[in-house]
Amino acid sequence: MAKADIKKDGSSSSWKTLCDVDDLKAGSTASFIVDGKALCLVRTNDNFYCIDDTCSHEDYPLSSGDVDVAACEIECSMHGSVFSLLTGEPQNFPATKPVDVYQVQMVGQEVQVLI
Repeated sequence: MAKADIKKDGSSSSWKTLCDVDDLKAGSTASFIVDGKALCLVRTNDNFYCIDDTCSHEDYPLSSGDVDVAACEIECSMHGSVFSLLTGEPQNFPATKPVDVYQVQMVGQEVQVLI
């Protein structure tokens, strides 16, 4: 059963399964809509990261960008803004605002995100 947490607005959050571990290869991304949120799931070798799938500079999907596995970053393919997969912070211009980062866990072969 999924664990529920309380968000700042009083609603509860829970773990949602996005895919199986083998569905994503290292250095690749996948886009998901969960509870009305556009999410970008990224695999870097054996780790998974989940961030908003919308660039904070322009309304463009980050899941279409390039992943730098070594730096743990993703580059928006529209204007080249780079975001940390760990913090969501932009690493360069034109983006100046971070994107949200979501907690990820693996349960067996399932990749889950806390929404």
